[in-house]
Amino acid sequence: MGWKGNYACTKLDGLIWAGTTEEKVGFDDNVTNQARDQIIDSLLTMLPDLREAQIVQQTACLRPVSTDKKIILGIETSCDETAAAVVDSGTKIISNIVASQASLHATFGGIVPEVASRQHILAISTVINAAMSESEMKINDLDGIAVTYGPGLAGSLLVGLNAAKGLSFGSSVPLLPVNHLEGHVYATWLNESNKLEEIDFPLLCLIVSGGHTDLALMSAHGQFKLINRTRDDAAGEAFDKAARVLGLGYPGGPEIQKAAEKAKGTEKPFPRPKVKNSNDFSFSGLKTSLIQRAVDKRIYPREDDTCVDSELVNEISFAFQEAVVDTLVDRTLKVASELSVKGIIVSGGVAANSCLRSRIEEKSPLPVVMPKPALCTDNGAMIASAGYFKFKELPLTKWDLDILPGLRIGEQGF
Repeated sequence: MGWKGNYACTKLDGLIWAGTTEEKVGFDDNVTNQARDQIIDSLLTMLPDLREAQIVQQTACLRPVSTDKKIILGIETSCDETAAAVVDSGTKIISNIVASQASLHATFGGIVPEVASRQHILAISTVINAAMSESEMKINDLDGIAVTYGPGLAGSLLVGLNAAKGLSFGSSVPLLPVNHLEGHVYATWLNESNKLEEIDFPLLCLIVSGGHTDLALMSAHGQFKLINRTRDDAAGEAFDKAARVLGLGYPGGPEIQKAAEKAKGTEKPFPRPKVKNSNDFSFSGLKTSLIQRAVDKRIYPREDDTCVDSELVNEISFAFQEAVVDTLVDRTLKVASELSVKGIIVSGGVAANSCLRSRIEEKSPLPVVMPKPALCTDNGAMIASAGYFKFKELPLTKWDLDILPGLRIGEQGF
């Protein structure tokens, strides 16, 4: 069992050995009461039942470790993807396994929380085993187990967190709690050729997905401050609802993009939503505007025997996507200018949208960094990366750690 550079383990002689695994400057083989008391305090914080135990031996020895290279297992189950990955030093993906439920939820036109949590239960062991097998590593080869504890669907979060706790407890590998939104940001550090090496902090992060549309200031690794957010629907949620109204598939973002790519741009533009005296986002009015247009053009609500003009659907999809993308890009660049940041990160599921990616790169005077499209959606690699960068000095493992479905970026909650 390890925490904050300390460890405790049971040896074959039945004794519990406690100590520290790190020596930052040289090596002194003298034992001191101060060092002993510090280790015992940490041990009793973790295992209070040992308060009456006797110390039978005190010693000093050298156990060399690497200060930078750490292998992290990341586990992600915040919504409808069961994912696990093994990542080296926060940047190199060794394995990355994702079991998607998209086709299952497509039947309902959106995510059903109870169905999602049951599917996670069925898939979690298989996914973790596959990630470990592909990495050709064993649990004891890991330096940490990173897991999403919020935000997300409560039932889904519980599956991943409990699986991670079990692995951590059984292997004595430290448990690293990760904010899901910060995980999306760290997906950008997984690019093979990374412009982030050339950009200093602070950075402005646009995290845009089915559940969130946030602008956060990243002042250093693990240091986030929420600046602006959506007042109502997230951008990804607006795409999903628009696709459902237009009779397209689920998830809505990729379907809207496919339809928009076939359009000629002849449809009347939608209004660009703004919040008075604020840089916050709002997409509920835009969604309502699309519904009203679909009703006016007799494509919603749809009758079973109604033949819908696919070209009209394509044109409306194009106009809607343009409104969402313009809103995201213009608001992000405005806030970036006001905060005088050094660069911009765009992440989250909607960051896979090709129109958004090209538009913000074209218009931004600052460097823009985005994950590969395949890493924009939920995955375990981003959680492993966040765990590495946020917890280079491994923290106290908290066995009472609970899920926080409403967690915001920059919040810890424990």
